[in-house]
Order: sequence, then structure tokens, then C-alpha cells
Amino acid sequence: MLHVNGGEGEMSYANNSLLSRKVLSSTWLIAKEAISKFCHQSNFPTTTFTMAELGCSCGPNALLIASNLVERVEEIRKRLQKNALEYQILLNDLHGNDFNAIFRSLPSFLEELKTKIGAHDSDFGPCFFNGVPGSFYFRLFPTNSVHFFHSTYTLHWLSRVPEGIENKNKGKIFISSTSPKSVVEAYYKQFQMDFSMFLKCRAEELVIDGHMILTMLGRTSEEPWSKECTSFWEFLSLALNTMVAEGLVEEEKVDLFNIPNYMPSWKEVEAEVLEEGRFGISHLQVSKIDWDFSDDAETKYDFAKCVRSVIESLLISHFGEAIIDELFRRYKKIIVEKRSEERLQITNLTISLIKIK
Repeated sequence: MLHVNGGEGEMSYANNSLLSRKVLSSTWLIAKEAISKFCHQSNFPTTTFTMAELGCSCGPNALLIASNLVERVEEIRKRLQKNALEYQILLNDLHGNDFNAIFRSLPSFLEELKTKIGAHDSDFGPCFFNGVPGSFYFRLFPTNSVHFFHSTYTLHWLSRVPEGIENKNKGKIFISSTSPKSVVEAYYKQFQMDFSMFLKCRAEELVIDGHMILTMLGRTSEEPWSKECTSFWEFLSLALNTMVAEGLVEEEKVDLFNIPNYMPSWKEVEAEVLEEGRFGISHLQVSKIDWDFSDDAETKYDFAKCVRSVIESLLISHFGEAIIDELFRRYKKIIVEKRSEERLQITNLTISLIKIK
């Protein structure tokens, strides 16, 4: 089962999630606009505001959006002179996620939040936290119970490897320009099934006029094998194949391994939303970020460690733990070489949805 690396070690997601934090910061204005729009409508919650973070993972980003949203709602509530609200914060991820790390951080999180919004016990309602393990491709919450959904860097993960591609994508672990047409079609079909089910489930759980902000890896090209969305898996495939050539990894194991991941175009995302029919699109943004971004001008961001912190559990379950250190040593070397030849960027799709019926 896919899950990010827990704990606080060198290869943990907690210590390698700066990329996600950058993306969260860059899309905050969209989330802020959505929450402001919702709170100024006539159905402003009277007692409880419920928000859910889908694919919360662990580490410093897990509660970042919750903190920002609560702060924004409190600003609006005070301006509108509404009664104090209770906050229900629902944290969802797959069962293997390190929820304990999140729960241990809650006392300090609440103290920091109260300081941030200048709240006192008398004018700031309680915050109730719930861990919700399970796949968001199924129902997770009661009907018409959530006001705001948020998800960053999760929806490009499929519920499973597409059926029927076993041993057809030889030497590759993802869609590539040399993949058979049947492989490309199977990936797209799986995305359609998964994303449509995701929208169907959230439409049941969201209140009317409730909002949803989704950010995922995507592409601007019409071609699913475009370099803008396949490079980091292509480079990992190259690293694996150098190990096959040296007899360190079995060729058959590589042939049978495929990443359950699909990075859609904005048109493909839009088509599924329109097909579902219960959401209106209030904003759709395409943005890019360099692989080697950093807050420190002297240091390049270690993109290989970021990928490892996310995908290591899946690789270990298929190849075993013994090859992992060597695999990512080679992967990092390939990235450094490719980065010297071309500018490597990630394309992000952010969509703001409102439930209209």
C-alpha cells in the first residue's frame, strides 16, 4: 500500500516535503477566495464549520491549510459579527499513513493557532480533529456534512495500477513515448474511473455551495507521454535499467512494475467535472515550479530525496529494500546530469469547485 515515509528521519516525508509546501503557498490565494465566497453566503454555518484535508500525509504540511482556513474564517466571522464557531477538522489518508505524528503535533498546533489569530478561550470555539483512514475514491463522510474540501498532490495517484498492462510496458515503469497504445489508453481509462468516482463521492458529502480546492500534477500538452509530466518516472526507469544491465535487479521485475499515477491535462480534468454535473468551476490555474527550487540560493533542492520519501514504500513492496539506496544514488546522478542539459519543471493544475446541486 502506498504511503509516504513516516517519522522524522533523513528520508522521511516530513523532512522532504518543501515542494508541497511551496505549492500550498502558491495556491493559497485560490483557497482564500473560495472560503471568503462561501462565508459571505447566506448559509454561513451557525455552529460548526467542517473542513477535510484529503491525502493529508504527515509532517509540517498536514495542518498548514487547516490553520490558514481557520484563521480566514475567524476574520470573516468577527467582521460579520457572527457567533463563535466550533471547528471540525478531518484528516484523511490511506491506512499506512503516519497519523500518530500528526496527533502528537496537535497541542503545539492549537497553541500556535490561538496566538496567530489573537484568540482567547472565550471567543474561539473548540477545534475537533479526526483521523479518517481510507481511500478517497470511496465515501468517507456522511451526506451533506462537509463545508470545505482541500487536497494537494494526491489526485494524480490512481486507486490501482491499470488492469491489463502487466508485461506490456517492458523496460518502463510509466507511460512513455514508446509505450503501446493499449498502455496509454488503460492509464487514461483508470484516471477517468477514479476521478469520476472521487467527484461523485465528494458531491454526496459536500453541502450545497460548499467548496473544494484540488491541486495535482498535470500537463499542458495533449500527449500523456509528454516530458513535462513523465520525466521523473522516466529517470527512475533509467536508473532501474542500469541496475538490470549489471545484474542487480531482475529484468522481469522491472517489466512487471508500473507506477499507479496519471497526470491529466486541464481539459481532461474539466471534462470529468462537467460530466459529473454537480460542480461549477470557479477557478482553474496552471502553474509551474522548477525541480531545483530552493529557499537557499547556495543549495539545490534534493528532488530525488523528495521522490524517495513518497514512492519508497511502493518500490520496497515490489523490489525489496536491498536495492533502494543504490537505486536513488543512481536516480540522483541522472537528475543532476539532465538538469545541466535542460530546465526541469513540474506542471501543477489547481481547480476550485463549488457544489451547485
